[in-house]
Amino acid sequence: MDILLVEDNLGEARLAQEAFLASNEPVSLHVARDGVEAMEFLLNNKLPRPDLILLDLNLPKINGRELLTRIKNNDTLKTIPTVVLSTSDAQEDVQYCYEHHANCYIKKPEQWDSFVGVVKFVNDFWLMVVKPQVRPMIDILRGVQADRFDFQFDE
Repeated sequence: MDILLVEDNLGEARLAQEAFLASNEPVSLHVARDGVEAMEFLLNNKLPRPDLILLDLNLPKINGRELLTRIKNNDTLKTIPTVVLSTSDAQEDVQYCYEHHANCYIKKPEQWDSFVGVVKFVNDFWLMVVKPQVRPMIDILRGVQADRFDFQFDE
């Protein structure tokens, strides 16, 4: 499964990466640090099409609200399940995301153990419970031949 995590906080991206490593199924986690990087990834035909997008709302360049709107208004991207994972629990944020076709909205827990649990739950749910959309063979082949856009930590 290819997951695109759109997260500008390196610490939270690293936590998500570790949580996915501890999950039951193998995941290729790709990280975009802002909305512009996310759109470049999503529109690049040489990179794998994500099976799931995890989207933070508070992003530089193109914020999460605008990015969600662009994804869901794009005919080739709108079917990708998009989970908003945000520190905000403001009702207007939740409402906006559902009105703009987010598949679900999850408030990020503040504790590490809880965060790992949420990531594991998301992974288990989308890998084991949800029946995935059948992707065209060209998308599958692109994923196999792709140069990875994977997250690298600058030490």
